[in-house]
Amino acid sequence: MEEKLIARLESAVARLESLSTGFGSRGLPAFDDDTAAASSSDPSILAFDDLISQYLGRVSSAAEKIGGQVLEVTNVLQEAFNVQKELLIKAKQTQKPDPAGLPEFLKPLNEVMVKANALTEGRRSEFFNHLKSATDSLSALAWIAFTGKDCGMSMPIAHVEESWQMAEFYNNKVLVEYKSKDPNHVEWAKAIKELYLPGLRDYVKSHYPLGPVWSATGKPAAAPPKAPTPGAPAPPPPPPASLFSSESSQASSSRPKEGMAAVFQEISSGKPVTSGLRKVTADMKTKNRADRSGVVSAGEKGRSNSPSFSKAGPPKLELQVGRKWVVENQIGKKQLVIDDCDSKQSVYVYGCKESVLQIQGKVNNITIDKCTKMGVVFTDVVAAFEIVNCNGVEVQCQGSAPTISVDNTTGCQLYLSKESLGTSITTAKSSEINVLVPGAEPDGDWGEHSLPQQFVHTFKDGHFETTPVSHSGG
Repeated sequence: MEEKLIARLESAVARLESLSTGFGSRGLPAFDDDTAAASSSDPSILAFDDLISQYLGRVSSAAEKIGGQVLEVTNVLQEAFNVQKELLIKAKQTQKPDPAGLPEFLKPLNEVMVKANALTEGRRSEFFNHLKSATDSLSALAWIAFTGKDCGMSMPIAHVEESWQMAEFYNNKVLVEYKSKDPNHVEWAKAIKELYLPGLRDYVKSHYPLGPVWSATGKPAAAPPKAPTPGAPAPPPPPPASLFSSESSQASSSRPKEGMAAVFQEISSGKPVTSGLRKVTADMKTKNRADRSGVVSAGEKGRSNSPSFSKAGPPKLELQVGRKWVVENQIGKKQLVIDDCDSKQSVYVYGCKESVLQIQGKVNNITIDKCTKMGVVFTDVVAAFEIVNCNGVEVQCQGSAPTISVDNTTGCQLYLSKESLGTSITTAKSSEINVLVPGAEPDGDWGEHSLPQQFVHTFKDGHFETTPVSHSGG
């Protein structure tokens, strides 16, 4: 037993020595011998090594069999976990930074995330779902940015679970696409899920349930770069915006109200909102104006043929009158989130295209209207989830939904959770509707079921009997 422990400690020291040589390139200091020895025997660091070898090793093994972009994004994923380990070691030797210094401390991890996001940009590849699944999952590593209940983040354990829900939408696509084509892709998708659930989640739960552990007597955290002095040469252009900046941590619902939401907020405030309005006198009324005779001139006829505004209005994501979330005209937005909602509110999505919306919380009902290639991930609805006049939508229910209705829609993928298997699905004037349900085993494949769109009506015993058409290869 002692020999195994000594061998394990020696292996950890060797890994730390190899890592310390590369710390400088990411802005992390190399550790001295005492620090390396202390961290090598730290239970939380040893447990993180086990997490990498047990879970991440399985992801890498499957990626090597696939190769190409899947292997490339997996290597970035492994790099991100290595950087997080470095930050955990550094945190134990550093005093807790202030809000201004935290982004600088987390800069190495942010750089890897930006590197991963770059793989999903440009021309869409055949492995786009793999890339998005891995890239979106990296936000789970941001649990290390938790500094307290007032920091604007969920607790570390909840943050890991919520972040994986974002990536699971694309991960399920990989499972469905390759379940009967290539087992290596299925293995990769299952392995990356287990890396976070239960892997990272259980690790954070055991060692850092309240966030990272800082040193009370360690070195102060690096301060953010100071402003240049007069006459000094201009600094290089700033890097891409940090994923850990205070602006990104604010909930979408906490932003200042715009548009109609601002109007309703002003009305409900009780202020004299009409105090700034001008009084309309008699000569200003349309019926009393000499320049409004009611006769349309030829010049005005010509101008009326050219519209002054586009058919699609401006994009919206706002809460109206405190009761209805409105999401309109969003195009190509993959990170739409509604997280501050309750069971008395409804969500209405209209005219969106090639976007993904996450609804994190229980709402009364959700309606998707006239959307194309739209993805929606929601938790629970009290009444119903409705899809109307849509084309190519994908919906994932992570909780429960009593009723799901699909009307006048072409192409619809419904992913149900185990809690929502008892839902009632109603369809009308719709085609190409597939429902995917989880397997009986936790690691089982998803079962895909197509809903019938053709029916046979026969008159028997004084009434019509309707049965779906069953196709068989004769």
